[in-house]
Amino acid sequence: MSKLTEEETKLRLITPAIDERGAGWSTQKIQMEQTFTDGRIIVDGNKTRRGEKKKYDFLLNHNNNRPLAIVEAKDNQHSVADGMQQALEYAEILDVPFAYSSNGAGFREHDRLTGLERELKMNEFPTPDDLWSRYEKHFGVTEYEDRIINEPYYFNLESKQPRYYQRIAINRTVDAVSRDQKRILLAMATGTGKTFTAFQIIWRLWKSGAKKRILFLADRNILVDQTIQNDFKHFKDSMHKIGDGTGSKVDTAHEIYLSLYQQLAGDDGEESFREFQPDFFDLIVIDECHRGSAKEESQWRKVLEYFSSATQIGMTATPKETENVSNEEYFGAPIYRYSLVDGINDGFLAPYKVLRVPTNVDAEGYVPEDGKRDINGELIETRQYSTKDFDKTLVIDERTKAVAERITEWLKKNDRFAKTIVFCVDQDHAERMRQELNNLNADLVQKDSRYVMRITGDDNVGKRQLDNFIDPAETYPVIATTSMLLTTGVDAQTCKLIVLDKEIESDIEFKQIIGRGTRIREDFGKNYFTIMDFRGVTRKFANDDFWSDPEQVKVLNPGDSIEGPRTEIDSENKDDFHDGQTHSEGDGVDPETKQRFRKKYINGVAVKIYSERVQYYDENGKLITENLTTYTKENVHSKFANFNEFLSQWNQSVHKKDMGSRPV
Repeated sequence: MSKLTEEETKLRLITPAIDERGAGWSTQKIQMEQTFTDGRIIVDGNKTRRGEKKKYDFLLNHNNNRPLAIVEAKDNQHSVADGMQQALEYAEILDVPFAYSSNGAGFREHDRLTGLERELKMNEFPTPDDLWSRYEKHFGVTEYEDRIINEPYYFNLESKQPRYYQRIAINRTVDAVSRDQKRILLAMATGTGKTFTAFQIIWRLWKSGAKKRILFLADRNILVDQTIQNDFKHFKDSMHKIGDGTGSKVDTAHEIYLSLYQQLAGDDGEESFREFQPDFFDLIVIDECHRGSAKEESQWRKVLEYFSSATQIGMTATPKETENVSNEEYFGAPIYRYSLVDGINDGFLAPYKVLRVPTNVDAEGYVPEDGKRDINGELIETRQYSTKDFDKTLVIDERTKAVAERITEWLKKNDRFAKTIVFCVDQDHAERMRQELNNLNADLVQKDSRYVMRITGDDNVGKRQLDNFIDPAETYPVIATTSMLLTTGVDAQTCKLIVLDKEIESDIEFKQIIGRGTRIREDFGKNYFTIMDFRGVTRKFANDDFWSDPEQVKVLNPGDSIEGPRTEIDSENKDDFHDGQTHSEGDGVDPETKQRFRKKYINGVAVKIYSERVQYYDENGKLITENLTTYTKENVHSKFANFNEFLSQWNQSVHKKDMGSRPV
């Protein structure tokens, strides 16, 4: 046979063997040469470009929900099996059970259900019924299950098709429910469309009749309202928000219910959920389930246990596994995971730069001179204060100003209207940071006072502006200072700068904060975001186990006690103890504790930026230093002719102290 290109091989030989001229796959069931990733965004300085997209040759579908086979083609100068490695790679990514390769002279089949391979002639390619029968037989699909798993997605001319990973999450969940699995966990990174995924799961289970009354639980009003206005709007009059002010909480005229955990749990032992019968709901979907639903002593857990007969699906970006809290112990191991790294590598999530900017007092510590007094005239204990102390027990005015100046400098250099979130130690710190940023950007504040705002749990004025802050079409507010309110769940699509000026011990909290910047909005010039770190928090990125899946820590044996310390707080309405407020008598805090933790405010300290390191993470998770600047002129500029000479010696030096400069 004469030499054919790959395209000619597909057109003349492979397609006729598969379609209605051969194995009988209709045009509607064949997708050809389609990409399924967007290509990783590669940041080069301030410019970006897209990497290569992943694209398959043929994807064969049982229906629009269920791909069954993938076929990778090679030209007729290759062997029949030369495309198998790529076919298997894509089949694993796309969760497709059958993989094929072909050179136009035959097919090589790999059955991922059994692990077996075989050679097929060109006229032996399986029919759609053949493959579906093999799939059903392997999994023992019953007639009842078949009806549920073949229920179509919601679709209209304006709706979006699920991305490949959303399809996998939806299908695996629907399959599990059809098999009567009662507890299910999905782990999907922030920004990957968990709510859209939840909608399609609920839609298919509802329309198939498998689940008739369904409850969607979230822990913040804004999340419930966003869900109603966006993805869930297609439920129309079948949907009801519990406690929406229109009447009784109990309204049995609807089928799709949405509520806050806190509303159902109630205050002061009210337990509003008991107004419903225990078997009222068939299905409960729990958004951000790491935030308490799997905690044994949580009020939220009472809600789930009361409706224990319902199928319960937990969704989170960050499964929690500690000695006292275990998502897996309650829901089981995740049936699907799609991580932040997956999303960035596929080009669905924004990559990030890390700008580490310690001040001199953070890098070297601060020791007050003997007799140093705070602004109230009280003596300051003479000891070394470190980053963990600043703004928690000791407030240095000049440090706050130095941080605000660096933020403002970045905005003026890049985009003064770039949406920015500044994470502070507590509400007092957030207010002081707001004041400094206000004064440094007075020209824009004069035009609109909302240019910089504190948005915290107990600031009603700030909270009323939250919708405007996260709305891409709204210019103001531009800068939001916060402590806990914006750590999770808030869809800040156009956020370009995340500032870390607080200690963050929890990997989960840190990942949730980073998630505020991971949305891509190319129409608003948002292709990547910057993390400006004043506290060294981003060192967590370098931990070997940071990106790995959490291991279940809580192990229960028969007869073991499952009681743990009852320490949970609602992080939307409460900050750390160090809230900068004066506690009144009878507030439950003893005077000795108040005195011990009362902040000391000082000024007159020389604070300056100590060094700056700009880093980014490549597709393999390797930390790359893009730029390094040190401000210790007497130790660096006097010893090296230029930055390149310094960096060269830095990289070659075994002991950094040998260079005569302080390490950064």
